[in-house]
Amino acid sequence: MRAQKLNANKVKAAFVILARNSDLNGVRYSLRQMEDRFNRKFNYPYVFLNEDYFTEEFKEKVRSLTQSEVHFGKIDSHMWGYPDHINTTYAAECRQNMQDRNIIYGGSESYRHMCRFQSGFFFRHPLLDQFEYYWRVEPDIQYFCDIDYDVFALMKENNFKYGWTLSLTEYMETIPSLWKTTQDFMDEYPDYVYKGKDSLFPWLSDTNSATYNGCHFWSNFEIGSLDFFRSERYIKFFEYLDAKGGFFYERWGDAPVHSIAVAMMLKPSEVHFFNDIGYKHNPLMHCPSEPFLQKKCACNEGENFDWTDWSCMKRYQALKSDVVWNEKKFINMTSSFAISEA
Repeated sequence: MRAQKLNANKVKAAFVILARNSDLNGVRYSLRQMEDRFNRKFNYPYVFLNEDYFTEEFKEKVRSLTQSEVHFGKIDSHMWGYPDHINTTYAAECRQNMQDRNIIYGGSESYRHMCRFQSGFFFRHPLLDQFEYYWRVEPDIQYFCDIDYDVFALMKENNFKYGWTLSLTEYMETIPSLWKTTQDFMDEYPDYVYKGKDSLFPWLSDTNSATYNGCHFWSNFEIGSLDFFRSERYIKFFEYLDAKGGFFYERWGDAPVHSIAVAMMLKPSEVHFFNDIGYKHNPLMHCPSEPFLQKKCACNEGENFDWTDWSCMKRYQALKSDVVWNEKKFINMTSSFAISEA
């Protein structure tokens, strides 16, 4: 039985894409897939952000691919730059040291600005003030499955605050002091920590919280509540991290920062695994293996990353056994948000 067509934009939500003008072809590739797989049915708006001004060519070619509203914004120096407490000479020395040790993105200054922006500022950009939820999209990614229900409505109605598809362990050389800093934050602000017996925090450690195992949600795909990131508890966590300088003196990524905050602050019932959304950010792919989901997908489940040794899915499932929905639960959870093109 086909569902009644829902009113488009029921939820105040948008796609958020951080890109440079040079990413135009990769952005168009991603946008075309997002439109074909999901958004031509729902018409959610796009917000493009850049540390420079977007060119007219970029704007025109992006707008030509969608009937949805498209917003273009520039990131100011407060959000994309060095805070006053950072010693830029020392930061440059740290980058050189990491580059000499062949640490991935170790020598990149712009990558650090990006990680800090995604960790603490994207949700505070004025163009996002009107929205409650976001879906992060990056250039040159692939979507393999048709999505016939309103993902944002599913998030809002079920009080999901964070959604993900891929998880893996971080390069520990990039975050040597992040875990100690997190533990210090938890000691100073215990009221911000979710202390339920079902806490996801054990997902982050194989040594009873003594050390960090590096597990994180790969944040190039995430669907989340902007109100969570705007909350006092998350802002305090980011500011605490930012004051330590690790975004510049080390190479703290937004993925472990987001993931630690989610596992530390949210209930498991507020975190959702989007098994049905086939997704690839080179070189890793999530491809649903369940036959009822494969019917709407065009990916090889044999290449699914989830159960490989680098993935953190087995650890996550050990804490949340129902993380992968069966067919009955998937239908029950999504059918009321389904849309018909008829």
